[in-house]
Amino acid sequence: MVRELGLADWGGVWPLVRGFGTEFSEEVSRGYFEELVGDPRWVALGFEVGGELVGYAVVQDYGTHLRGGRRFHGRLHDLYVVPDRRRGGVGRGLMAAVVEWAAPRVRYLEWQAHAERAAPFYEALGYRGEPCPQSDYPTFGVEFST
Repeated sequence: MVRELGLADWGGVWPLVRGFGTEFSEEVSRGYFEELVGDPRWVALGFEVGGELVGYAVVQDYGTHLRGGRRFHGRLHDLYVVPDRRRGGVGRGLMAAVVEWAAPRVRYLEWQAHAERAAPFYEALGYRGEPCPQSDYPTFGVEFST
């Protein structure tokens, strides 16, 4: 089950953030988490199985754009699934929730994914990466109707 995460979820989120990889301590990471879940332009989504968080995604609506107006641009920052739960629908469920959250808020949603470790997952969902200056990280995107 996918649901929006809040401050009370930090105990389950921290092992996921650590598993994905971070250079920050738990205290610093918790501060960042508190900041983003308190901002309506961000959402943290978690996939829960039997009361345990097994994956998460973090998405940002960049807000109003001077030339593009409202509903312009968003970014998927993180999508992570614990290794023993991969290939079981968790990532697919998180990505569906990301798209559902972003569609009414932004016109374009983009993200980068490692060419070998993550891009095949997004390609299997039908997304196509484009070259980016960081050659190991193609850029993926979705354009929603206006």
